[in-house]
Amino acid sequence: MDIVVDTKQLTMGGDTFRCTIGRGGFSRDKREGDGATPIGRYQFREVLYRADRVPKPLTGLPVRAITQNDGWCDDTACPEYNHFVQLPFKGSHEELWREDHLYDLLAVIGYNDDPVVAGAGSAIFLHVAAPNFTPTQGCVGLELHNLQKVIEQLTLNTVIVLSE
Repeated sequence: MDIVVDTKQLTMGGDTFRCTIGRGGFSRDKREGDGATPIGRYQFREVLYRADRVPKPLTGLPVRAITQNDGWCDDTACPEYNHFVQLPFKGSHEELWREDHLYDLLAVIGYNDDPVVAGAGSAIFLHVAAPNFTPTQGCVGLELHNLQKVIEQLTLNTVIVLSE
């Protein structure tokens, strides 16, 4: 089953959910830091969650509980670029353990990871939307209860189609 995302909604089977995308809109030429959501078809890699805030998700993907020492490298000069990393980390990175709840539950989208191209964008996730649905930094955001419904349906064969 494909999941289709356009500017304001995510469709999965017969369900449609309000979503938000990157502040830079959709892009066919995603670059690190541009805030754009990359156009294309991608598989999911794994689900990450904060066990102190949400229950372990039921899903067909590998699942990992995040800790305060988990991050994601966004440093184009590092060999770990666009990979999960342990903190402290020498290069530029995002912290996955956030106070704002956006990463309480997330699915890693397999964008720019096979192979990784430095500067082509990193950390593209399906994650919890901000309460007022403000744009993301390039990810797709859903309300937590809708994200939980979507994640329950994901497998390693599920494709997310990001399109204008």
